[in-house]
Amino acid sequence: MALRACGFIVFRRLAGCIPPPDNIEYLLLQTSYGKHHWTPPKGHVDPGEDDLTTALRETKEEAGLGAEQLQVIDGFVQELHYEVRGRPKEVLYWLAELRDPGTAVALSDEHQDYRWARLEDACTLAQYKDLQDTLRAAHRHLEVQRDKQR
Repeated sequence: MALRACGFIVFRRLAGCIPPPDNIEYLLLQTSYGKHHWTPPKGHVDPGEDDLTTALRETKEEAGLGAEQLQVIDGFVQELHYEVRGRPKEVLYWLAELRDPGTAVALSDEHQDYRWARLEDACTLAQYKDLQDTLRAAHRHLEVQRDKQR
C-alpha cells in the first residue's frame, strides 16, 4: 500500500504597489533531515483521519499556521505520485491563503528554515518537477479565479 501524505500550498498576497499575480508568495519549508529539500507543509495521514484534517494538522505542526489563519481555496487539489526509498507515495495538496500576510511562521524541529517566494523562486527551491508543476497549477488556478472576479 502506498504511503499517503496531505498538505497545503500556503500563499499570501502582498499589499502595496505590486500588481497581481506578482503579489503572490508561496510558503516553502526546508527539512532539517536528509537532503534538506524544500516543500510545502505536509505529512502522513494518521489512522482514522481524513485527508483535509491531516493537511490542517500538519500545517499547524510544521509551520504553526492553524485553520483559523488559513482560507482554503475552493476547486483546487493536486495529487502527486512518486517513490520514497522504493515505496510508492501519494501526496494530496490543497491551496490555502494566509488570511493575514504578516502572520509569523513557527517551524517544528522537522524543518530548519522557511521562505516566502514568488512562483519562479519557489519552483527553483522545490527542485522536483511534479512539485514545480503543482505550484504552477496553483498559480494558474489563482489567476483564473482573479479573472472571473473582474
